[in-house]
Amino acid sequence: MSQQLLDNLLNLLSLEEIEIGLYRGNSQNLGLPQVFGGQVIGQALSATKFTLSDPRPVHSFHSYFLRPGDASKPIIYDVESLRDGRSISTRRIKAIQKGKPIFFMTASFHVHAEGLEHQAEMPDVVDPEGLLSTRDRIKKLALEASMPIPERFEQQSPIEIRPVETFSPLKAEASSPKRHVWMKTRGKLPSDSRVHKYMLAYASDMAFLPVSGQPHGISFFTKNYQMATIDHSMWFHRDFRFDDWLLYQIESPSATNERGFVLGKFFDRKGRLVASTAQEGVMRKIKKR
Repeated sequence: MSQQLLDNLLNLLSLEEIEIGLYRGNSQNLGLPQVFGGQVIGQALSATKFTLSDPRPVHSFHSYFLRPGDASKPIIYDVESLRDGRSISTRRIKAIQKGKPIFFMTASFHVHAEGLEHQAEMPDVVDPEGLLSTRDRIKKLALEASMPIPERFEQQSPIEIRPVETFSPLKAEASSPKRHVWMKTRGKLPSDSRVHKYMLAYASDMAFLPVSGQPHGISFFTKNYQMATIDHSMWFHRDFRFDDWLLYQIESPSATNERGFVLGKFFDRKGRLVASTAQEGVMRKIKKR
């Protein structure tokens, strides 16, 4: 069952080529008011593989969410080749629904080269074995509080997420703006490193922006409050496998002017820093009209 869920996600992120530079992807409904941002990020990155003549791995992307996506309709991805240099290629990707852009990404690809290395140290946290998944933890909390289980947690996810710290989004309380979660896919991925990268790009939007709400005791489930991603950037430092555990270290150094800002680092179980993330999103009370 777990492998089937993962295969379904792999199919979701594998796009149909309509024409040179144009690709179509289906959408999934996760019980959110709009398309999950990680889906659009993962599909946009997946679309770029059609346009690269040699296997230059992606090392970074920067993206903006312009409009909410409709989860009941497919998305068209328009990939523009900006430059192919001796070592770096650059692509610009536009996601389109109903004739309007809903998302833009600029991605850069770099040939492998040996050079100087250093990295941040991996935090000392408990191992994922023995920790409850986010889904199991929320179901347990909902049962204890005699609350309905949120629709988005009714179904099993192809991404296994196990939080290190105890935090209840159903009854959020003020806490430090930091979080550590273990992540991996439920099942095996192909050996193609590009697949692991756009799968991690998909998952990097999970458990991210809500950390900026922790000092204020709010979450995605806080009534009359809006939390939505504005932009999302990611840097890939080293190759990795996402069908083995990665630790996502997240912190929010700032919230101001109705925006929350979060930073993240992914470490593998050997302690290697494999990717970094940054995101800013709207975080505001919904004004009654």
